[in-house]
Order: sequence, then structure tokens, then C-alpha cells
Amino acid sequence: MKLFDVYPLIPVTIAKADGAKLWDENGQEYIDLYGGHAVISIGHTHPHYVRRIKDQLDQIAFYSNSVQIPIQKQYAEKLGELSGYPDYELFLCNSGAEANENAIKLASFATGKSGFIAFSGSFHGRTSGAVALTDNPKIVAPCNAREDFHILPWEDLEAVEEALKSNEIAGIIIEGIQGVNGIQVPSAEFLQGLASLAKKYEAKLILDEVQSGFGRTGKFFAHQLVDGIGPDIISMAKGMGNGFPIGGILISPAFKASYGLLGTTFGGNHLACAAGLAVVEVIEKENLLENASELGEKLLEELKGIAGITAIRGTGLMIGIDLDREAGPVRSELVKKYHMFTGSAAGKNTIRLLPPLNIEWNQLNSFISALKEILSQSPTS
Repeated sequence: MKLFDVYPLIPVTIAKADGAKLWDENGQEYIDLYGGHAVISIGHTHPHYVRRIKDQLDQIAFYSNSVQIPIQKQYAEKLGELSGYPDYELFLCNSGAEANENAIKLASFATGKSGFIAFSGSFHGRTSGAVALTDNPKIVAPCNAREDFHILPWEDLEAVEEALKSNEIAGIIIEGIQGVNGIQVPSAEFLQGLASLAKKYEAKLILDEVQSGFGRTGKFFAHQLVDGIGPDIISMAKGMGNGFPIGGILISPAFKASYGLLGTTFGGNHLACAAGLAVVEVIEKENLLENASELGEKLLEELKGIAGITAIRGTGLMIGIDLDREAGPVRSELVKKYHMFTGSAAGKNTIRLLPPLNIEWNQLNSFISALKEILSQSPTS
């Protein structure tokens, strides 16, 4: 049997990883500045993370949500404390797309409405509802298309209010910072305006923090960079498990749970909760929010002085870099010559940086030097 070939792959086989370092099967070392799509939050094979999972595996790896699983409550308590949302409730699932599906469903249940608003450049997942709110027609199949799902212009509050006036909108979903679209940061005025309009028209505000959450921006969630935002639902995944499949939604106290309202077989299993608990424990103990903020600020300042960079966006360790040339050849050279992994984006001239939150400055500085060298040369055709 062959694999269904849907992924363009970097021609490297990673055999070992530690922190922000990777080694291929031949022992060549690389610097990981992408974290496998922002998944690696506390660093590869962090000893506390490994120990938590191994210890749990020695006890029980899995049972479904038909019995009591105390580590779920332990995780929820720690997550509420660290995220600043102790009064919200947690529903656990397995991925970011699944988190967004449950957020959409819950908002629709609560309002009795079916319509949703997302924005140009958005990416919310590849499953049925999430992909219908993703601004990429190439991945939206005919069975996914919805006439009552609206993708509106970025930063256009007038268009949002006009759609809300139909009284058919259950919710507004927006990324804390758009990731796939090249690290687009919503203005404070836009986020605050959305919160106000959602309240005015009794729609639910969903903050998709799948890529921008868990300390990546220097705040636990990106929307916390803006004052006065109290989302109805927050969706999470990626950095939540540092590589172990886990997702979830934080649900405001306005919602009432009932048996069977939401459900999942694998979500919140023992191993997933052990991984999730290890992540928040390390983030807290090693002050990774502060590290992301400080290193990100320093990196952004250094990038400003590099010829060949046309724009820089982001905060913390979630950074988009626009080049005066296509990014593909630059990223390839970073891998082949300088042994560094970076990320692509929707825009062909954009590089994304999403490294582990415990990356060291000397590793980031090596990237700065490599990028300077590459951009000092004429673009390749």
C-alpha cells in the first residue's frame, strides 16, 4: 500500500530532536524555527514532558469518556489558572479542526441560528464546518459549501454589522493572529468592534487560538494582547500538546452543558491530558511567556535592518517576514546550506517563524545571519 500523496515534503528525514534542535538520519543537525506548524511549544522531547507521558503510559493510556478520568480535572484547573480563564469550562477533543467544529456547533445550539462570519485570509481547518469558514476555495469541496457562511473583508466592521442585521448569524470566528495567511495581526479596534457587535446582535464570538495560543505571542492567548476581549468560546490545539494530538475549547459561563450535547471517543484521554498538563507546567515553571515576548521583540528589531525584507509582522515568537523575492528558494537554501527549518504561508514571498518557545537567542541569531547572507545575493529565477 502507498500513502495518499497530498503533502509536498522537505527531502529530510528527522530521526531525533531536542529543544529546538533536530538531527536527520545521517546525524546532520538542524535548527527548528517552525515547530511542525507551531505545534512544538516547550521544545522537542522536553524531559518533563517525556516523563509525564511515560509515567502515565505505565498506568493506563486510554479509556473513553464513560468513566471518571481525574487527570482531566487536574488539567482543566491548571489550564484555567495559567490562561486567565478560571471561570470557563473545558471540552477536550483531538485537533484544531475538531475544536472549531465543536465551537461552531455550540454557538449554533445556543443561538438557534445557522449562519457564521469569518474573514478573508482565514484558516480554521479542513473538516466540514471549519473548512467552509476557511478562505481557500481549493480545499472546499462542493459538499462543504454553505450559503449562510460568510467570509467578509478583513478589518471591515461595516460589512460585519450588515451581515449581522439579517438576524441569522450564530457566531463570528476569527484567529487571534492569522497564521496561514502570513501572520496578520488584527487591530485592537477590529477585535473590540467585533466583540461589541457580537454582543449587540446576540451572536457568539469565537477566538480561534489554535496556532496563536499557548504562549506563542508572549500572552497565553493572542487576543489577550487587546484589552476588553471576553470571547464566548476559545478554540485550541497545536502547542497545547507539544506534538501529542490534543485540542479543546474553553467555554464561557453563559453556556449550559447537558449530556450528549458534545462528545468524542478519544478526546481527553489519559495520555493526552498527561501531555497537556506537562506543557502548561513547563510554560509556567520556565517562564516561557516572558521568553517568547523578550526574544520576539529582539528578533523583530534585528530583522528590521536586513536588506531584502519588505515587511515584518507579528509578536512574540509568531512572526511573518515578507521578502523582495519568492520565499520558496530562500527556505530551500536555509534547509540545504544552513540547516534551518522555516515555514511557508499563503503569500509566496512570506516566511513564517514559529519556533519552540524555549529556543535560545544564539539559534535565532544564526537564522538572522543566514537570512542576511541569502538576501544579499540576487534572487534566483
